[in-house]
Amino acid sequence: MSKKKSNGKFVDNLIATNEEASKVRKIVSLVILAIVLIIGLSGIAGYFYVKSALKPVDPSSDKEIIVEIPLGSSSSSIASILEENGVIKNAIIYLLYIKLNNESNLQPGSYTFTPSMTLDEITESLQMGKATALYTVTIPEGLTIDQIADIYAKDFYFSKEKFLNVVNDRDFISELMRKYSILPKDILQDEIISPLEGYLFAATYLYYEEKPSIRSIIEGMVSQTQDVVSPYMDQIENSKFSLHEVLTFASLVEKEASNNVQRKEIAGVFYNRLEKGMRLETDPTVAYALGEHLETTLYKHLEVESPYNTYRINGLPIGPIANFSKSSLEAVLQPENSDYVFFLHDHEGKIHYAKTYEEHSENIKKYLN
Repeated sequence: MSKKKSNGKFVDNLIATNEEASKVRKIVSLVILAIVLIIGLSGIAGYFYVKSALKPVDPSSDKEIIVEIPLGSSSSSIASILEENGVIKNAIIYLLYIKLNNESNLQPGSYTFTPSMTLDEITESLQMGKATALYTVTIPEGLTIDQIADIYAKDFYFSKEKFLNVVNDRDFISELMRKYSILPKDILQDEIISPLEGYLFAATYLYYEEKPSIRSIIEGMVSQTQDVVSPYMDQIENSKFSLHEVLTFASLVEKEASNNVQRKEIAGVFYNRLEKGMRLETDPTVAYALGEHLETTLYKHLEVESPYNTYRINGLPIGPIANFSKSSLEAVLQPENSDYVFFLHDHEGKIHYAKTYEEHSENIKKYLN
């Protein structure tokens, strides 16, 4: 092949290659343009979709939607529940919304929403716990676990016996002890009648589930006790008593007093008796040892052999005889100083104190006969 023909073929190939490259560039340009257009259109569509999802489902609707948020629900599960019930348009968008706005602490419960509510209003309701409680249970101070079981069994789906079975279950109690520092090993002593006696705090409890478990009810009450007692731990540790003894002491004060002044006064009397080596001899411990309510404590009742009966033992009972109030706890930690070692309740509930047994005997004749 001549050199001239060879050069001609090279030129032809070069032209063909350039033409092919030009076509490729055009195709690539068209593809890139298409991708840009798709991305652009998707971005615009996404923008309007997100903008729409951030708005109320139906601004003109006042229809009430009741939504149950179970205990322990995560933010993502709450978002899904809201979408499923038609409260929000999109769970993912709502989840991103609360994360970008640093919103947290969404509360469980039974809520009433409407399709016209904004995401701000929905989130505020969930954070503030503006839920409709299905049950409101008030547990007064000075009650035993047996009495607490009666209250719950009256309004809930379970029996008193089932509540007592759970509250006295040793495996369950061991689980609670690992979780709550308020529960000492003392509560598992063999002669303790009910390990959690005194540790189920007196308060008003709201329940948002139709059938809350007995375990969750009990744990909630133990948790409340821990919340109440925790601020006093330094004082308790600096006292002459253990935590268990302080709560036992507080339960005695709770059963004997009816107001804050009386609680401090009676706590002072009990301290004086303990310091003098006298028995506490408080009637409520006898009733607890017998497992019954006593309108009048008789001499025969005082003979019951029990580590709770303060007519038969020295010092404090083996454990609390009831739940206590915050003021009874404070009274034990800061009692009223006095020289009194005796007291009695008259028929009108007023308490009369005495420094000697002779004075106490006179008070008995004067106020009880």
